[in-house]
Amino acid sequence: MNEDVNRYLNGLKKWKSELTRLREIILDCGLIEDFKWMHPCYTDNGKNIVLIHEFKDYCAILFHKGVLLKDTENILVQQTENVQSARQIRFTDLQEIEELEPTIKKYIREAIGIEKSGKKIEKKKTSEFKVPEELEQIFSENADFEKAFNNLTAGRQRGYLLYFDKPKQSKTKISLIEKNMERIKDGYGLNDCTCGLSKRKLNCDGSHKQLETE
Repeated sequence: MNEDVNRYLNGLKKWKSELTRLREIILDCGLIEDFKWMHPCYTDNGKNIVLIHEFKDYCAILFHKGVLLKDTENILVQQTENVQSARQIRFTDLQEIEELEPTIKKYIREAIGIEKSGKKIEKKKTSEFKVPEELEQIFSENADFEKAFNNLTAGRQRGYLLYFDKPKQSKTKISLIEKNMERIKDGYGLNDCTCGLSKRKLNCDGSHKQLETE
């Protein structure tokens, strides 16, 4: 068992018993335990299969290529409308997990089979995402900013495009863009760590947490 996962579970104030049980079920399927994106992640031959995570109102097992699962029990959830490939099974108590254990294992085995088959997911290209008019206007006024945005990875660009286009009011969109201009110029994505402590920049390795105890 991964020590980072042990620390993660031991530090939980909510959903500890539920996620611990999900961990047992997943490991019983022969997957390798790792710790990625600040959550327990389980792999097969180095390929990500599932992870477990917690939210305020539920905890969940997330299938990285869940959109390819048959979902015979109709229990998979698309976390948001912009999530293209991943799908969740959500839980609100330990009993639900116990009752669904056979189904969870069946879905995991199917997910392993999908990964071994080499099946790919056809995702929308960055060019297919809507560029807010407000962002286009700022680009026309600030060529350096546009260049910095275009230098971001495709995934980081998509994250910003979705984020900037979410508000209904134009002034709110402009405010979000202006607040994130320096992040973009520095090459950071919307959720990248900017504390300066992370050894794996631009990604966050949790080093910033030491600031909370100082």
